[in-house]
Amino acid sequence: MIKMAVPGYTLSIFIVLLHISSVANYPDGKVTESCHGMIPEHGHTPQSHPVHHISVNQKTFTPGQQLKVSLSGPQFKGFLLEAHDAEDLSGPPIGSFTLIDSQRSQLLTCKDIQGSAVSHTSSSKKNDIEVYWNAPSSAPDHIQFLVTVVEKYRIYWVKIPSPVISQPNALPFTTPKTTIPPLSTLPPVSHLTKSFSASECGNKKFCIRSPLNCDPEKEPACIFLSFTRDDQSVMVEMSGPSNGYLSFAFSHDRWMGDDDAYMCIYEEQTVHIQPSHLTGRSYPEMNSRDALEDTAWRLADGVMQCSFRRNISLPGFKNRFDLNTSYYIFLADGAAHDGRIYKHSQQPLITFEKYNVTDYPEDVGGSRSLPLLKVHGALMFVAWMTAVSIGVLIARFFKPVWPKAFLFGEAAWFQIHRLLMATTSALTCIAFFLPFIYRGGWSWHAGYHPYFGCLVMTLAVLQPLLAAFRPPLHGPRRQIFNWTHWSMGTAARIIAVAAMFLGMDLPGLNLPDPWKTFAMTGFVAWHVGTEIVLEIHAYRLTRKVEILDDASIQILQSFTAAEAEGHAFKKAVLAIYVCGNVTFLIIFLSAINKL
Repeated sequence: MIKMAVPGYTLSIFIVLLHISSVANYPDGKVTESCHGMIPEHGHTPQSHPVHHISVNQKTFTPGQQLKVSLSGPQFKGFLLEAHDAEDLSGPPIGSFTLIDSQRSQLLTCKDIQGSAVSHTSSSKKNDIEVYWNAPSSAPDHIQFLVTVVEKYRIYWVKIPSPVISQPNALPFTTPKTTIPPLSTLPPVSHLTKSFSASECGNKKFCIRSPLNCDPEKEPACIFLSFTRDDQSVMVEMSGPSNGYLSFAFSHDRWMGDDDAYMCIYEEQTVHIQPSHLTGRSYPEMNSRDALEDTAWRLADGVMQCSFRRNISLPGFKNRFDLNTSYYIFLADGAAHDGRIYKHSQQPLITFEKYNVTDYPEDVGGSRSLPLLKVHGALMFVAWMTAVSIGVLIARFFKPVWPKAFLFGEAAWFQIHRLLMATTSALTCIAFFLPFIYRGGWSWHAGYHPYFGCLVMTLAVLQPLLAAFRPPLHGPRRQIFNWTHWSMGTAARIIAVAAMFLGMDLPGLNLPDPWKTFAMTGFVAWHVGTEIVLEIHAYRLTRKVEILDDASIQILQSFTAAEAEGHAFKKAVLAIYVCGNVTFLIIFLSAINKL
């Protein structure tokens, strides 16, 4: 499975089952969409020799009569049963069914005919199913039951027929002549005897590696993809750590859709090499393997390696791109079970630009995060980890430290505070629009992160507007302004931190786990701890005031001794805080740059 910019959460499960309109992909048996063709869209070839049987309790029927239909055979998980006119099996289903065991089977409405099909209710294993079929008043002379049976994802049988049953006075049934297409022959598969080598990258091989310059022969964690041209064909080698599947795709753009993909899927101690076509955020369309030659694979120490050869041009095969053209190249990996692949657990590795793999050999890398999303994350970290945090401390604790007028006749603390908050608003506005530019609109796959981002953006714009209309210092509405300004600012900071926690784990900015959560938690603790220290310090200063009477107080220590000492302490705490804050910021920015 290849690219997708789509979203997850820090505390969410990474691997999510893809939505597929098929029998096996609906464990609850709601397979109405498969009524017409009765074909699971699994991308695998149906089994050719049925091992399950349909039987009917009698050979003839009359309109209005009820007959028992039984399905039996080796254990299976899913099924879809219908009755059809034996002389027109492609026509609509005939009659309706009545359940015998509603715990294991259920009725479906196909072609607007209620109860015209029966399916499973769960994916639990079963050996037999029994139902009643109700013959309609307008039943044709000959009826044949068809059933699709799914043993597991890649093993299924389509339209297994029952014996034909007929009305008593009907003419003898004659089997329609059919043409059975020959089964395709899969290319032979061999086992690789040794690991791939990166020694010829840039000389004879076009290579994509992550980390850059890694060697799959020496480093198990190396993600490796190479193309070696040989006259009119290309030899492809792919390697990486995986117990599920590895895949790569050629794409005209950086988006999932209309892509030529190739997958190496692990199943039952073997690896299947499968061409496919990506049509969007749905399950890939599996294609014929006849386009591939010299297929081989190897599994060792958690590393999957596979190789194959294909012609540069394949005009006779649908969805296969001409390799004489430049494409973006995607690499992805994920989990697989019974030949069924699941969503990749992290953003695919994408080349920085388009390449022609049959042209001059190159040795390139890629990134799991696109530049616009990197800039978005970096700007938000600078704004809400550093600028706003320092600005809040300045306004809360440093008014008496820097009270003198600085620029434009305003106090120094206010000028610093305003500069930092204006920087926060400006960076937020710039960062806010970058994902929209990247996505070309709203992303419905990013969870709650974009919603929190919109709230932060709104508050980041309202705060400076509110500050521009603040009442005079001793005005009657100043207290209302102060509380409103503080409340909106505090809400913005809390929501911004929540948005950062959620955004860190989205596919477009998938920072390494688990340190990202620890680092962000450490930053929050660092900031809260600093505020607590300064609050305690402010409280201790007030204890140095002795109340003499109801109208007057006397400072027991001189200004130069007590207050100057307090100012020095605050400056020291601020210096330490800024150093720690910048350290956290550098950690996150470095991690973003390495993606």
